[in-house]
Order: sequence, then C-alpha cells, then structure tokens
Amino acid sequence: MKYFEHAGPDNTDETLRIVREEAEKRGITHVVIASTQGDTALKAAALFQGNSVQTVVITHNTGFKEPGVQSLSLQRRQEIEKLGGTVYTGTMVLRDLGKAIKNVVGYSESEIVAAVLRMFGQGMKVCVEITAMAADAGLVPPGDVIAVAGTEKGADTACVIAADSSNRFFGIKIREVLAKPRDF
Repeated sequence: MKYFEHAGPDNTDETLRIVREEAEKRGITHVVIASTQGDTALKAAALFQGNSVQTVVITHNTGFKEPGVQSLSLQRRQEIEKLGGTVYTGTMVLRDLGKAIKNVVGYSESEIVAAVLRMFGQGMKVCVEITAMAADAGLVPPGDVIAVAGTEKGADTACVIAADSSNRFFGIKIREVLAKPRDF
C-alpha cells in the first residue's frame, strides 16, 4: 500500500508503476482507467501495450460539462485505441440520474453513496464507479480487476476490485487499496 502525501497528477507515474507491478504479480488481466482528456489513459495504454493486461478507459459521459461535448477528443481516443486500449463512454453510475434528482429534490440515494465513497478520497469513488461501468458494458469479466483514478487530474488512487454490474452495485468489493493520497 502506497500513501501519497498529497493528491494530484504528480503521482500518476508512480501509481501506474504500482498498477503494472501488481497486475503482473497477481495475474490480473484487466485494468480500468478513468480519464477525462486522455493523458493518463494514453500513459497506461503505452505501459500495457503488448502485455497480457487489457487497458479499459472510461471517460466522462458526453455532456458532462457542456451539452453535446465529449471531453476526450477523437484524436486522443484513436491514439489510445492504436496502443490496444479500449475506450468506453457511458452513463456515470453515481452521477447522472442522481444528480438530476438532487437538482430537483435536494438529494438522491446515489449522491449519498458517492459522498460516503468520497470519504476515502475522490479517486476511490471513481474507482468503484468505473468498475461498475466497465462491467455494465461487458468490458471486464466478473472477478478481480485493478481500477485507477485520480483527484481532478492524473492518477493517485488504485485498487483491486471484484467487478460486478451496477444493478448489483453492492456486490462490488474493494479487495485491496494499492495506492491513495493521504491528503485529498
């Protein structure tokens, strides 16, 4: 377990190094990476290119910040895919409908779940969420994967997670935390 003193993109290279080492040591075949603009995903795809580990990149949903706009450019998506990564854009399990409900009535159950996971860090919440999204899309098999996320930009959180679909959200298990920031 690696604790970073501070959250942020300065931890990306070390986080990905830990992920590669642990995936190889444990025989884990899928790494799920959160990426908004693709910088972290591109690094991960390059790191795992030609390896037995499949890189699954989960983006923000289209319209996350602005209607109809996707944060990950088509060019960056193609670069990641050329390196063997799979890119998935879909509905964010703990945000979209819950956020819409919260905006109308003041709270939603999914917002409460997200807030509890954020108690362990923003990256921890995202790791669980992207694992469910990847499982929903059929991009990871049931069983252990490594999920990688960060606090705003870059990667500073990684964990081994037993993947499951969002309709069985509470069947998802965080088996082990590999890296996370102490101060988030």
